[in-house]
Amino acid sequence: MPAASALPTLRVYNTLSRQKETLEPVSPGKVGIYLCGPTVYKPSHIGHMVGPVIFDAVKRYLVYSGYQVTWVVNITDVDDKLIKESNARGMKMSELAEEMTADYKHNLSAMGVDTIDHFPKATENIDEIITLTQTLIDKGFAYQSGSDVYFEVGKDKEYGKLSRRSVEQLTGEGGDMAERKRSPADFALWKGAKPGEPAWKSPWGEGRPGWHIECSAMSRKLLGESFDIHGGGLDLIFPHHENEVAQSECCHGRPQAKYWMHNGLMQASSEVGKLGGRNTRETAVGDQAAQEAGKIGKSKGASAFSELLKQFDGETIRFFLLSTHYRRPIDFSNERIEEVRTGLDTFYRFFKRYERTTGEDFYRVALVAKRSEGDEQQFAGALGEALKGHRQRFIEAMDDDFNTGGAIGDLFELLRALNKFCDDEKLDTAASAKPEAIAALKQGARVLRELAGTLGLFRAAPQASSGDDDGLVGKLMELMIKYRADARKNKNFALGDAIRKDLAELGLILEDRPTGTEWSVKR
Repeated sequence: MPAASALPTLRVYNTLSRQKETLEPVSPGKVGIYLCGPTVYKPSHIGHMVGPVIFDAVKRYLVYSGYQVTWVVNITDVDDKLIKESNARGMKMSELAEEMTADYKHNLSAMGVDTIDHFPKATENIDEIITLTQTLIDKGFAYQSGSDVYFEVGKDKEYGKLSRRSVEQLTGEGGDMAERKRSPADFALWKGAKPGEPAWKSPWGEGRPGWHIECSAMSRKLLGESFDIHGGGLDLIFPHHENEVAQSECCHGRPQAKYWMHNGLMQASSEVGKLGGRNTRETAVGDQAAQEAGKIGKSKGASAFSELLKQFDGETIRFFLLSTHYRRPIDFSNERIEEVRTGLDTFYRFFKRYERTTGEDFYRVALVAKRSEGDEQQFAGALGEALKGHRQRFIEAMDDDFNTGGAIGDLFELLRALNKFCDDEKLDTAASAKPEAIAALKQGARVLRELAGTLGLFRAAPQASSGDDDGLVGKLMELMIKYRADARKNKNFALGDAIRKDLAELGLILEDRPTGTEWSVKR
């Protein structure tokens, strides 16, 4: 690993300070990231994929930049919602949690999210939770009331610093809990067992952990008392992250996390009626109340993510999620994803063009895995200067608060430069291609693959449709291309145009090139 002083300077927007700050890890050269994962009581929906995809790109870019990164995503597998849903389905809470966790991990895999180092479960960390709770009691920040334990918010003089809320604004948990608390704002660290509910032994009687204490315990166990980046959706700032800060910092006397990164929420766009959201295209970055009003969630009827995967492949959805700066709300609709897929197809067409021109598979182009290696490349000629500029702008976007939206914009600019180069050099006609032009194009492909790789894009060719294993569509398309060529040869241009138009309406695109007509599926 390079010396910390040799590492590039990155800036991160910190929710705690409400400004961008230079990334300076607790341990030089190493970054610990904790991202709040799902409560696994129902199948994952699109909103559950936002954070993992964003932080997968963040980790990839940090590793590319020379940092050692440990990334933790927790699983909340004990909760009121889990208990209610398991009772409704007539199954054990643990069985339901296992089923939904498998669904979540399957969807992450489909999205190319495979850099998570730890998936701790709340039920596997009960001892750590009890120890942390007891420490807070011993230090005077928590108290027992019957079989419950509560954090006394009034004892934390800095409570509210993350969400910018005062204690006077808080109401806390109501119901029978309110009667057992010293203040309405106090929140549960441990909940006494109710008949028929899962429970664990503790110094205060049988019960189960509160929601907030779980993350404080698991982050401490895997990343230490103070770590670098804590992430999650904007809706988690309060009460969840505010309460995490209170518990952890009162227990340890030091910051829980140096940087708090919160992604914008998934908003219903044109599908307002279906999902109960509202169009927040103009919603300001960080406007928690406005974004929560339109947030897609289980309570608003969001469909299972597995259903969306039947319409769009994982890379398309990933590209869609990364096309917006992570702090902005994401407008969701099938139409928006279709727009993004159209843009993504321009890359896939270039990959085919590259293979025709060079005889090499784009996906086998040597991947520059480290930023320092890419910096050592020598660029020559007009295209080389363009490559250098596009690469620099991409890196500048990512260095500035992981601006994936800006970085993807730079990828499109790079793609246009490569296609223009192919046109100017007439590289589609292999017989007339100059060796130096082919070499320049190969370097361009290496740069494109290097940069896209930091976002987890273009790692493997899109899988062919499972319904076309025998290549029947390909054979039929070859036949249609022959019929169209025969029609044009016989000067029946109307028929040739009609064939092309009818195929386009079916989502099958024909492209006439010097080397012949090629077809592709409009994805």
